Amino acid sequence: MALLKARNIVAGYSKELDILNGVSLDVKEGTMVSIIGPNGAGKSTIFRVLFGLLPAREGTVTFDGQDVTNPSPAELLRLGITFVPQGRHVFPLMTVRENLELGAYIRKDRKGIQKDLERVYDLFPLLRERSKQKGGSLSGGEMQTLEMGRAMLLNPRLMFLDEPSLGLSPIMANEVFDKIEEIRSAGSTMLIVEQNADRSLKMSDYAYVLETGCNKYEGPAEEIRNNEEVKRLYLGG
Repeated sequence: MALLKARNIVAGYSKELDILNGVSLDVKEGTMVSIIGPNGAGKSTIFRVLFGLLPAREGTVTFDGQDVTNPSPAELLRLGITFVPQGRHVFPLMTVRENLELGAYIRKDRKGIQKDLERVYDLFPLLRERSKQKGGSLSGGEMQTLEMGRAMLLNPRLMFLDEPSLGLSPIMANEVFDKIEEIRSAGSTMLIVEQNADRSLKMSDYAYVLETGCNKYEGPAEEIRNNEEVKRLYLGG
């Protein structure tokens, strides 16, 4: 049974225009699922709906069998869902460690928090080295790893990643992808939207292709990656 289910989601940013026109998807526990498609297909919009930042006009969302249609983000955090949005969203005047600790602000288990902080430092050694440095002094790629590390402090059951390589140099993007694969290989459940569709599909177990706010294709990620039309339209040939 899928950990997350979205069924027939219709949503938009104005009453006159729907961006999503019946999108459905499943995310099974322990898997990584990619959403790909052209600009304007609704990839980031579905994330905003799933995380309670944009209401669905129609459709339902369930998490572990519980109805979470149009929830508050705080409710989803308590359920163990974290969201790393596109762009950089660190607190520039707080230290790296303080930024990380904010990811655990709803937790009360101090020993568990410290254990998970060490786990994040082991995964991202640079964050340990920079723990006393201001978050705003980091490079774009370093900020991205800080955001992923902060999301991990909740010890999430499901992590949303929206365009993690956006604005990064190819070298830094590869480093971020490597870290995502490490998190994934540790058993985390992840749903990712990524402009580098080929790399995203290589990392994933399953994939959805959206077009004009609708499901175009879905299937095992390798099967989608080898689909001739997908290669022609979204993977550069």
